[in-house]
Amino acid sequence: MTEQRPVTDTAARPVPTLPDAQTVTAVQHYTDKLFSFRVTRPASLRFRSGEFVMIGLMGDPHPETGKQKPLLRAYSIASPAWDDELEFYSIKVENGPLTSKLQHIQPGDQIILRPKPVGTLVHDALLPGKRLYMFATGTGFAPFASLLREPETYERFEEVIVTHTCRDVAELTYGANLIADLKQDEMMIELLGQDALDKIRYYPTTTREKSDKMGRITTLIENGDLFTDLGVPPLNAQDDRAMVCGSLAFNKDIAALMEAAGLHEGANSEPGEFVIEKAFVG
Repeated sequence: MTEQRPVTDTAARPVPTLPDAQTVTAVQHYTDKLFSFRVTRPASLRFRSGEFVMIGLMGDPHPETGKQKPLLRAYSIASPAWDDELEFYSIKVENGPLTSKLQHIQPGDQIILRPKPVGTLVHDALLPGKRLYMFATGTGFAPFASLLREPETYERFEEVIVTHTCRDVAELTYGANLIADLKQDEMMIELLGQDALDKIRYYPTTTREKSDKMGRITTLIENGDLFTDLGVPPLNAQDDRAMVCGSLAFNKDIAALMEAAGLHEGANSEPGEFVIEKAFVG
């Protein structure tokens, strides 16, 4: 598989000292602003690929009382539901209450993980369709890293188009490597067949550094470049389904484009043609 394997032995894991503690098993830094990490998975945790959980660390002691409170944020689970560990993909914010600390974790350290997964970027929230779009910016790629390694994705759709927009080329590394490795993953090929993984169409763009394709994905939808480049028809409610994960402004702009094309937003309680993740770090 594409995942990094644990670097600590199960029998040697430290006794949890934090509430809902899980142990960090691997960390990989991609740029000075992006990194991923893996942690042990609670035995009781069940989730659907694409969901998120609350994770964090203890905050600094109160200057007067010395008491500490947990710093928690919503993070999409980047590993699929069948994985025996949990993977996360994060930004680094120098003065961020949580990420300023989280970026320094090492294998063997512990994080807080509240085992109550929720989210709308799940297959259950979408109506059946022909083509699935995954629209991501920055670390919004995380839930798609989970869904791309979920066999159900390829059983439900004939084509999976993954767009990932970042400022610089290096910021595309996590997603590009994951997709490249996935298409050659022997276990996934044996399970699904090469034809299933060939359904993936990867469409990376940058907005600042020069690359093969530049521009915001919203612009490339509006001017038609996305569809011309991929040789597919414009968005339509009969065939197309979409999942969206990015900044609040990005989500709003994509939603407007989806609605203009006749697609309606779905939810777990009422599936539709597109869904948006509203709880997102980065």
